[in-house]
Amino acid sequence: MKKINKARLAVLSTITMTVFAFIACSNDEESIDEVTSTGELHAAFAEFDTDETSIYLSGSNVVIETTGNPNHTTVYWGEGNALYKEEPNVDLTPSIIPNYDASATLTVSQNPQKASSPTSTSLGAIGIAISGAAIFNDQEGNGALDQAAASLDYTGGHIGPQEYHYHLEPKAWTEDDDKLVGILADGFFIYGRKCNSTGAYPTDLDASGGHTSITQHNTETEYHYHIENELYNNQYYLIFPGAYQGTPSSIN
Repeated sequence: MKKINKARLAVLSTITMTVFAFIACSNDEESIDEVTSTGELHAAFAEFDTDETSIYLSGSNVVIETTGNPNHTTVYWGEGNALYKEEPNVDLTPSIIPNYDASATLTVSQNPQKASSPTSTSLGAIGIAISGAAIFNDQEGNGALDQAAASLDYTGGHIGPQEYHYHLEPKAWTEDDDKLVGILADGFFIYGRKCNSTGAYPTDLDASGGHTSITQHNTETEYHYHIENELYNNQYYLIFPGAYQGTPSSIN
């Protein structure tokens, strides 16, 4: 996947891209379709690893392209890889990261809005983490996550069916704090268990773990999610066991 440089990601001024398509008409007159993309990328996108993701504006949307690979250590890189981490207590799934092409693309609205009703998440990727890897919900193979808990590495990730992904609080970069985790398929960002505006656990979250407040990336209030601050199975913090509050897009 083609990478972008960091200057492209940190867009601080209005971007205007105009594409002209010329179509011959029956009366020999020329018509012009003009597609204009204006605005700027949300400041939170500067947190995404530019070696694993490419992020840009397209019309009124934001396109996130990812390799699907995590930028941190894990046993799932396999022995011999520079990012391999020995984790003898992990019940490994049958494969390692380099065996698959986990690249994917998510297109979301530049200005996501809450929908009239929530939408349940499904199996597979429900978001993209700042590390480049996928975010999954609280299910595993149409069942509870318990059956796969032994295969999760130190940062709540494993492989199945083919890409590396997180179910739990990704401790490789966030643990009991307010750091950005990633973006979900409905265009809303998800943060750690604490709220940046108060430095404490938010008490006004809805059923999806979301609320409206300021973040470290915006001085105006905006809707966003938090990792659920309730222990699952008395030992884990699930990233997102709820439903989308916005309208989700597919991650392909």
